[in-house]
Formats: sequence, C-alpha cells, structure tokens
Amino acid sequence: MLETIYKQNSIEAGCDEAGRGCLSGPVYAAAVIFPADYKNNLIDDSKKITEKTRYKLRKIIEKEAIAWAVGIVDNNEIDKINILNASILAMHKSLDDLKITPNHIIIDGNKFKQYKDIPHETIVKGDSKFLSIAAASILAKTYRDDYMVTLHPEFPEYGWDKNKGYPTKIHIAAVLKYGQTKYHRKSYHLKSQQLSLSFK
Repeated sequence: MLETIYKQNSIEAGCDEAGRGCLSGPVYAAAVIFPADYKNNLIDDSKKITEKTRYKLRKIIEKEAIAWAVGIVDNNEIDKINILNASILAMHKSLDDLKITPNHIIIDGNKFKQYKDIPHETIVKGDSKFLSIAAASILAKTYRDDYMVTLHPEFPEYGWDKNKGYPTKIHIAAVLKYGQTKYHRKSYHLKSQQLSLSFK
C-alpha cells in the first residue's frame, strides 16, 4: 500500500496532472485530501492500473476523501504560458476549489510554484508513493479522458475516443493529413520526419 501522508499531523493535499504530453485538449489537475489514517490497497499511479479500475477507484476516492477538486487549463492558455506553467496553474486551480484548505501540499514531479503561503514538497514519482497523489492522478486522468471522448464526434478522424489526445500513430497521421483543430496545442509543432522516426 502507498503511504498515507508525507508530513505528519497536517491536513495534506496531494496534487497531480494529466495530459501534459498530449497534442490536443486541456491539461487537467486534481487535488485530494484523505483522512490522516486513510488506507486503501487498490489506489495506485493511474498509469499502472486499468481504465476500468481507474473509474471504479474514482467513485471510492470521491466518497472517502475529506476533500477533492479538479482544475483545468485549456489548449489556448497552454500555448500562451507553456505546458509546465499550465500544469502548475491547473494544480493551483484544483487547490482553489477544495472545500477544506490544506496546510501542506505534496506534488508529483520536481516543479511547482508557491501556492499562497502553504508549504509544499515536490516528490519525483510521487504518484507511486503517496495515496493522495495517486488519487489525484486518477481523478485528473479520468475527468480529462471523459472530456476528450466528448470532443471525439466533432473531429472523429483524430481518434480522441481512444488516444485521448496523446500522440499515437493515428493521431499524428491525422494531424499531418488534416492539420490542427481548434483544440490542438499550436505551440506543439509536428515534424513528420522526426515523428516517423519515433515510431520505428
């Protein structure tokens, strides 16, 4: 089981994002606060569990967390401020929407900007170490996936119902053939030669 809390005797929120490596769509982030003694053997990094398990766990997380929230930054804002800043902004937005204010924050990765006056700790691979970060990764991933599926009928040739905006062969081929849509990140430039090499 993953660890429950990083800083003892604190109201600790775990944060993570989803969609950072996508060619299209927004970046989503989530923040989750669990009870200090919370235990769950199933919650893990969203990348390590199946889609079916992610959605099953989302219901459990939303029911059993003290507080949770999701923040979104769209592709236009990503183009303006870059994906790193957008990912951090999405995390800040998720923290803004928590019904309880944490007094400590743990974040997956090694980059973050100070949120208000609340102390924080960045943790590389934190989503495979701490329950709250793993839970945040599950919420961010599932809510972003849901949104990309709703966009699919508008531009079905890009395969967003399956790839969720990530650079799969089908998605890349569609961009090279049809160009970028209004949901694509225009700052993400495709070079067909480089992309073809990456899939060999």
